Amino acid sequence: MTVEMTEEPVRTQLTVRLRDGGTLLGVALPEPCTYTSGNGVDILWMGPDEYLVLGPPLSRESGDLEAALSRESDAVVDVSGQRVVVRLEGKHAADVLAHGCSIDLEVAPPGTCVQTLLARTGIVLMVREEGFTILVRQSFSDYLKAWLADASLEYAA
Repeated sequence: MTVEMTEEPVRTQLTVRLRDGGTLLGVALPEPCTYTSGNGVDILWMGPDEYLVLGPPLSRESGDLEAALSRESDAVVDVSGQRVVVRLEGKHAADVLAHGCSIDLEVAPPGTCVQTLLARTGIVLMVREEGFTILVRQSFSDYLKAWLADASLEYAA
């Protein structure tokens, strides 16, 4: 198979507002339209003073992560149930996304993170070395997964 889609377990997702500071949890804050990773989290730039922190799958420790972020930031909101996280990998993953996304993925280096539309659905798209991570609202996830499966058919081995 030249395209593989995998839904991740529900991850801890925390929206963080931070007006001043250069790090969260010891990880440097990302520049606009990028994300940074370290200490078991991904930090996505969502706006001028807004970040989305993706942590490990939900567990008892999720509260510890939220408490640590609360000490370092202006506000923290748990949005873990809001989005489904899907990984798209393989030789033709970018080709599949090109069917429904206006972002030029050929010039988007790993570390890029954008809010865009994919198949008329709002997503957050993370470009990784090994493929893409797509965050989509829970209510649109079945539609988007079906769309991705359909768009992948022509690349099936």
